[in-house]
Parts: sequence; C-alpha cells; structure tokens
Amino acid sequence: MSVVLNWNGKEVPEELRDLPKGRYVLQPVDDLRDLTADEDTGLAEALKSLLQGKGVESDVVFARIESKLRR
Repeated sequence: MSVVLNWNGKEVPEELRDLPKGRYVLQPVDDLRDLTADEDTGLAEALKSLLQGKGVESDVVFARIESKLRR
C-alpha cells in the first residue's frame, strides 16, 4: 500500500490519520536516488528468477521482513 502525502512540516496530514495502526517507513519522494549498478543487476536477476517460477510466497517474504524489523 502506498500513500502519497504533502506535509507542511507541522500539522499531521489527513493521509496519515486514515492509515491503520502499525509501523511505517516514510521517505521523501524528492530524495529518491538512482539505483546502483549492483541494485539494478539484482533486480534484473530477481525478475528472471520469478519468471522461471522460483518465487517465494508473499507471506514468507513479509515474515522475513518483519523479523528483521524487530531486531
């Protein structure tokens, strides 16, 4: 789920008030950087793997991410 919001730096935006309880990561869109060559290659390899049927179920992926966030 993605939520795009505009923030004046002081008041809590309505978009945040509407989100369910939970942990979130916010990153300014204006500060996005280009992928490194290694990141680009990694994504291409991951896509190739998915197309070959070597994917991992989303619940497994989310469990792995959640366990790393708890550290």
